[in-house]
Amino acid sequence: MSRYLMLLPAPEEEWAQLPAEDHAKGAEAHRLFNQRLGAGGHRVIVAGPLTPSAEAISMRPDGSGGTLITDGPFTESREQIVGFYLIESADEVGLREICAGLASTGDLIELRRLVED
Repeated sequence: MSRYLMLLPAPEEEWAQLPAEDHAKGAEAHRLFNQRLGAGGHRVIVAGPLTPSAEAISMRPDGSGGTLITDGPFTESREQIVGFYLIESADEVGLREICAGLASTGDLIELRRLVED
């Protein structure tokens, strides 16, 4: 079994302004996605939305052996990670197909396999 991290990047400002019916369609797409994962033998270990990137706390080296801590994300980009899934699967091809189905409904997806020892 391998583990995969599925990141959900999205333009936060645009997403926040979508009408309620678009949010409902998105919720239904994720419900069906979870259903398809289970039917395909894939296991969601943990998943969830994240608070807005403006609420993030960034930590980076300050160049003199200390840490610079700031509010907000590391990068100033249009898209931020708004949610994630940690999935366990023995079938990467099947998992990719199910993820592609979710992407076809409008979600942006970055799927990455965790490094195994």
